[in-house]
Amino acid sequence: MAEIQAISGLRNEVEILERAKARLKAQLGQDIFASWFERMKIDEVSKGLVRLSVPTAFLKTWINSHYSDVLLAIFAEEVPGTLKVDIAVRSAIRSQAAAAARELALVASAAAAAEHKGQATGAPAPANQSTVPAFDAGPRERAGSPAGPHSGNGFGSPLDNRYVFDTFVEGASNRVALAAARAIAENGPQSVRFNPLFVHANVGLGKTHLLQAIANAATRRADQPRVVYLTAEYFMWRFATAIRDNQALDFKENLRGIDILIIDDMQFLQGKSIQQEFCHLLNALIDSARQVIVAADRPAFELESLDARVRSRLAGGVAIEMAAPDFEMRKEILTTRTAALKLEDPSFAIDDKVVDTIARRVIGSGRDLEGAFNQIAFRHAVGQPLSADHLDDLLNSLTRTNGEKRIRIEDILKFVSRHYNISRTDILSARRTRTIVRPRQIAMYLAKTMTPRSLPEIGRRFGGRDHTTVLHAVRKIEGERAKDEKLGEELDLIRRMIEE
Repeated sequence: MAEIQAISGLRNEVEILERAKARLKAQLGQDIFASWFERMKIDEVSKGLVRLSVPTAFLKTWINSHYSDVLLAIFAEEVPGTLKVDIAVRSAIRSQAAAAARELALVASAAAAAEHKGQATGAPAPANQSTVPAFDAGPRERAGSPAGPHSGNGFGSPLDNRYVFDTFVEGASNRVALAAARAIAENGPQSVRFNPLFVHANVGLGKTHLLQAIANAATRRADQPRVVYLTAEYFMWRFATAIRDNQALDFKENLRGIDILIIDDMQFLQGKSIQQEFCHLLNALIDSARQVIVAADRPAFELESLDARVRSRLAGGVAIEMAAPDFEMRKEILTTRTAALKLEDPSFAIDDKVVDTIARRVIGSGRDLEGAFNQIAFRHAVGQPLSADHLDDLLNSLTRTNGEKRIRIEDILKFVSRHYNISRTDILSARRTRTIVRPRQIAMYLAKTMTPRSLPEIGRRFGGRDHTTVLHAVRKIEGERAKDEKLGEELDLIRRMIEE
């Protein structure tokens, strides 16, 4: 009987953990969840207390510093009566070296997924990938560090040698960004008028390709500038590790001694202290006429999770948007990919009519085009080329999946305020009259169901509210919609106005 009870308790704890992890993933997003909570386990559930464990002290410290309130709120709902959530380190007797290696593997795997997501707008030719350290110290010596382009100071993300300007497909949607990037990479200090350069675009439009092309071109200049290319996630991890190892000063000095800093995926930068240090770094580099290039998936003012000072500094430079490719550019991407594959397999060919059909119907990102092209290339490689009907099915699938309009919280605020005849300022204010609260809750509900933003992000965007307030609003509107047909029709009407 005791064994049966123990097994039952274990199953219950596993179920609690799985539900809690699902909530974390929904609130914080897949990337943050995978970096910090994927390996979290539940050790004990007792009266008023939930004990969790993680594999390293670094994870424990980071979660306690940044997500303790989130964990407590979630487990308080999953286990009523929970007053405290404790986090311990599993197998604490293992060596520090082994712990550090596991930490590195954890974040390196997440960083690699982000860094090699293959922005397809540039559509590089297939080749054996070779990488170089993204920190090129150059031949200049610095105190206490050996000189040389591959010295021990290398701490950037790796560069892909395929991501160069020659393989980047130019079009009307990215011509301005490409011109600015070339000027920075080729002209050196004369390009400080573009400082900082902030490039924003939806996923799959070539941001990573463009940033790495800048780094690859700049490291080959005659003056050999010191270049660092980093993803925001990797910068965050390296800085946290430096603090843990009492090397924060060395880390900051190394970064302040570079000539070109390139940060990708800025939307993932988390943590108040890290953002403050990043702001100091931005100020130091820009004030000393060093070049800074930053990329994100949306404009600076929409990066709600960033410190206001960082957003202000980014907005103070040159901001350029890369839009989705037009028809001619989409044709050029497909033609480039076809020519590259034909060099490896002379028997490969795509009819011009097929190219026109794909370019006309797949109107999303370059990555969507890459997906369609890869399907055709794969079928050719296995001797089963796509028929006209199968091609049509493939394109129908791609257009259904990727043809949806990108909805912003700003759009939702505009249409909700217009529909209920109240101002956007009222929705974001602290006023709690029913005529304001109701539209505010509806706007929060639509923000959660129509955008990929997490609950904390939505809360910050709605006047700095807590994520629990957003969760309450979402659940309230969901419950009322299920019982009130008129409300459902009203929500559908607002949704259609936003989508159109």
